[in-house]
Amino acid sequence: MALGTNHVTKATSATFIPELWSDEVIAGYKSNLVLANLVTRMNHAGKKGDSIHIPSPSRGAANAKAASTQVTLNSPANSEVIVTIDKHYEYSTMIEDIVEKQALSSLRRFYTDDAGYALAAQVDADLFALVSALNGGVQLGGDGGATTADITDAGIRKFMLELDNADVPMTGRSLVLPPVAKSDMLGIARFTEQAYVGSGDAIKTGMMGNVYGVEVFVSNACPTVGSDRVGVMLHKDALVLAEQQGVRSQTQYQQQYLGDLFTADTIYGVKELRDNAGISFLVPTA
Repeated sequence: MALGTNHVTKATSATFIPELWSDEVIAGYKSNLVLANLVTRMNHAGKKGDSIHIPSPSRGAANAKAASTQVTLNSPANSEVIVTIDKHYEYSTMIEDIVEKQALSSLRRFYTDDAGYALAAQVDADLFALVSALNGGVQLGGDGGATTADITDAGIRKFMLELDNADVPMTGRSLVLPPVAKSDMLGIARFTEQAYVGSGDAIKTGMMGNVYGVEVFVSNACPTVGSDRVGVMLHKDALVLAEQQGVRSQTQYQQQYLGDLFTADTIYGVKELRDNAGISFLVPTA
């Protein structure tokens, strides 16, 4: 059976070391995640079952205590969020023996990085698919209005107000923009005055600064809806990423092809965790 073109051959490559560098795949994966680094992450590795039950209790209240009286018991309505582990993605390629014998090391790093990038892009895409449903599905424009518009200072303050009104903590908030909104963001005086004030912290993937205490990120995984791009301001509790198997890398020699099959894969699930902990907005594509 012919392999077609979806493998590494002498014709498609002059450099490769056909050895598995799992650490490089994982490094490539981690360095390309954006939204996945800004949400709640749960490690379900080694555990059986295809779902995770996350308790979601409502807030209680403080009660006045009168002398010689019993305390007032809170009876919050408890619910749960069920995250289904239903996503299994892989990246595979075949590395023929002739490439192994004649290769250098540079292409090895390309394929390990490419595997990490592909898996990270898929995880972020699955999370971004949930953002439009946040805030009850009510989306704003980039200026805080009801229709698609470029990102503005007033729009950012409107997004913050929406989260403030929902009692969402300031710590853990992020603003994620599509690349098309980056130039508009750089034109906002409040942002350029504050964005590059160094804190000594390591720069996160996709981070371009902060405004009003909210870290600002750019991601090409922001969805396209018609002629609009979707951005989001959210707290880490808005969405959850549950990983049953982190990035795994493995090889197996395929005698019929005289080459090594290289595969990297991951198993996970995503879910909205707190609806009012995020709000999405629409900006024009140009």
